[in-house]
Amino acid sequence: MKKPAVYTPEQPGHTLTHLWDTPVVVVGRTWLPLVELASWMFFSWWSSRRDPDRKPGVSLGLGAVHTLMVLGSEWCHNLAHVAAARMVARPMDALRITWGMPLCVYYELEDERVTPRQHIARALGGPLFNFAASLTLGRIRSRTKKNTPAREIVDTALGANLIILGAGLLPYPGLDGGVILKWSLVEGGSSTRQADAITRQMDGAVAAGLAGAALGLRKRRPWLSVLLAILSALGFSLALSLVRES
Repeated sequence: MKKPAVYTPEQPGHTLTHLWDTPVVVVGRTWLPLVELASWMFFSWWSSRRDPDRKPGVSLGLGAVHTLMVLGSEWCHNLAHVAAARMVARPMDALRITWGMPLCVYYELEDERVTPRQHIARALGGPLFNFAASLTLGRIRSRTKKNTPAREIVDTALGANLIILGAGLLPYPGLDGGVILKWSLVEGGSSTRQADAITRQMDGAVAAGLAGAALGLRKRRPWLSVLLAILSALGFSLALSLVRES
């Protein structure tokens, strides 16, 4: 839910198609699916590490499926934003494909033609998809056997949707949670400047909580601890205005 400096109305690009009145665009060679290739390599390696007896072809196949689960969840998250924007009659300006992944583009983050409720509705599209997907995957997981490829795949898909949902709802500018918080405050009577200031205060508090969680999980869940530490650092940077939404 951000306006990237890498795509503007003046920058030439190629429109591949339109989805719900939103152009899907590429610029130069940045459409190359490098994220997908890197993810496939990682998950293939990860699959072979989980079961050293697996044949390389099986690990490559499982790596492709894990990649589809993770990156497909992110794609669906962004497509849900596109659909939500169309439903409130305020389509996003573009969906840019960058290194194989979607990037939502709004040229004017405070477009006066878009009401606070429409901002909120557009931001809710992605999280609602991940929430529904998580509920469905949780039910599927309860019906799969432990220590099987099926359970591994479902766990990957469920984890991806939970991470996208949780991280996306953080009250950070540029993330869905930040958009929802800001425009909820504006709807309640705050000015956009006041809403931005309150959001930065929230960013600091959330960052402190994430830092504590990262320390608590550093031994039991090292990968999760690293993710929380990164999100904490981003929160402190936003709270101190070291990083701003463009």
